[in-house]
Amino acid sequence: MRPLTEEETRVMFEKIAKYIGENLQLLVDRPDGTYCFRLHNDRVYYVSEKIMKLAANISGDKLVSLGTCFGKFTKTHKFRLHVTALDYLAPYAKVCEVVSSATGDEVKDE
Repeated sequence: MRPLTEEETRVMFEKIAKYIGENLQLLVDRPDGTYCFRLHNDRVYYVSEKIMKLAANISGDKLVSLGTCFGKFTKTHKFRLHVTALDYLAPYAKVCEVVSSATGDEVKDE
């Protein structure tokens, strides 16, 4: 497990910024501690620094995952968000649109 390079961080933050905008800083500096992003097997994990320090004693080949998987980098170095990231992105979302399939009405929440 290693920190993201500058290019990987830029690509990932651009993707996340599409959904939460400038609230990206709130995702890293949370009131319950500092969180960071780590790369392991082309997957990006969102993990508390306290948990990350505890896991430093585990070798990389034995580590399956750590924290919450936010997404993965494809072979073409694009970033894809995973559904597991939604619980962390939803509180900071810019606009939430829900379309009812029965009536076709749109509901916007800002």
